[in-house]
Amino acid sequence: MTDTNKSWQSRLNQEQNGLAIDFVESISLDRRLYKYDIAGSIAHAQMLQERHLITRDEFRQIKQALTEIAEAIDAGRFRFDKKYEDIHMVIEAALIEKIGDVGKKLHTGRSRNDQVALDMRLWMRDRIAIVAGLIRDLQKALTKQAATKQGQIIIPGYTHLQRAQPVLVGSYLLAYAEQLQRDYQRLDNCLTRVNVCPLGSGAIAGSSLPLDRHRVAEILGFTAVTRNSIDSISDRDYCVEFVYACAMIAMHLSRLAEDWIIYASHEFSFITIDDAYCTGSSMMPQKRNPDMLELIRGKTGQLYGNLTALLTMLKAQPLAYNRDMQEDKKQLFDAADTTEACLAMAGAIVSHTMFNADRIACNLEAGFLDATALAEYLVKKDVPFRQAHQIVGTLVSQCETQNSTLAGLPLDQLQKACDKIEQDVYNSLTTANVVNNYATSGSAGLQQLQEQLDFWKTEL
Repeated sequence: MTDTNKSWQSRLNQEQNGLAIDFVESISLDRRLYKYDIAGSIAHAQMLQERHLITRDEFRQIKQALTEIAEAIDAGRFRFDKKYEDIHMVIEAALIEKIGDVGKKLHTGRSRNDQVALDMRLWMRDRIAIVAGLIRDLQKALTKQAATKQGQIIIPGYTHLQRAQPVLVGSYLLAYAEQLQRDYQRLDNCLTRVNVCPLGSGAIAGSSLPLDRHRVAEILGFTAVTRNSIDSISDRDYCVEFVYACAMIAMHLSRLAEDWIIYASHEFSFITIDDAYCTGSSMMPQKRNPDMLELIRGKTGQLYGNLTALLTMLKAQPLAYNRDMQEDKKQLFDAADTTEACLAMAGAIVSHTMFNADRIACNLEAGFLDATALAEYLVKKDVPFRQAHQIVGTLVSQCETQNSTLAGLPLDQLQKACDKIEQDVYNSLTTANVVNNYATSGSAGLQQLQEQLDFWKTEL
């Protein structure tokens, strides 16, 4: 006998078998949308009552029953039956079981197509808020470290993983705060497109019933309704944007992780990560491994995979809704869960890591970090920069031969390279002098660090 409990089953003459049920169901995944599905259904029912499509008493029954279903799910007393395929049909079946024919009126003017589009947007609004909050937490951890004495430690800045110029730890940390700020802005930008209500678009072409879409949007806190019903139920651009934002966050976290994995190595020993965020070796008793950072780095590939899978799933779909779109939730939910976990872990690690000032200082003058400053000193003496660059390059070669630093060269040797060099040249040499002499806005000096900290104090 045909199973008429399914909303679409009456058209078909044969029941689905177990293989088909297992293949098509999504309740094992989308059950986490239940709060949003119930909130959307109550708003829809309220609008139906206000438009006199159901009575006030019918709305009361529907709202009460849906509230009880939500409470049962919260308490773990609810049974999710996969024969109903998805969270929408599971809840509707439970509603009808509770209040009979009144429950069958809830789907008036609504399709699973616009229903799932609504649920996803409601879910994503919350996830954006959570991810944005975790970004802020990590930014606060970075700026807090930058504002301490740790932030005033001078470290080598690197390009091509070679020593380049000296920078303050605080400036280095705030570089990551800036990257995260762009992530925060991306999420905020995505939210403007998420916060548009699709309900009332129906299966594809809307409805001939006198539905009030703007009223539903108002009840649910949306800023507007979608303009085109065909696009409304097939649009998953906002899903791609969200996963892309998550992938960008992961990329930035992976860069931080890579830096700190290197900095925590014995060869660098720039930082010490708290034991709570390290592991040991099953064989080598001396090991202290930055596994949490390595996992952040590894999970970045997972988030890239989510984005690629989502884009590929959407790339050749004809308008409008297709069942392929059921697969979007796997990528979305995993992207959100992974990003939230990585942000939380990164924040904890940053808050519990120390920069080893003595270890950094003992080899700080190696690598000619003041070479660019010497070239700029010559520019101030009216030497063309390209000529200054060549002069300093020659001096660096001499230093390497003599096992010396630029600051260690005697004045007469410096003057042989360029007769415009005077005694004041030593005020431009050594990492401490270089950092003190940084003049441009946003540079890695102490004054600029304070200016940036003032900005973040206000921003955060």
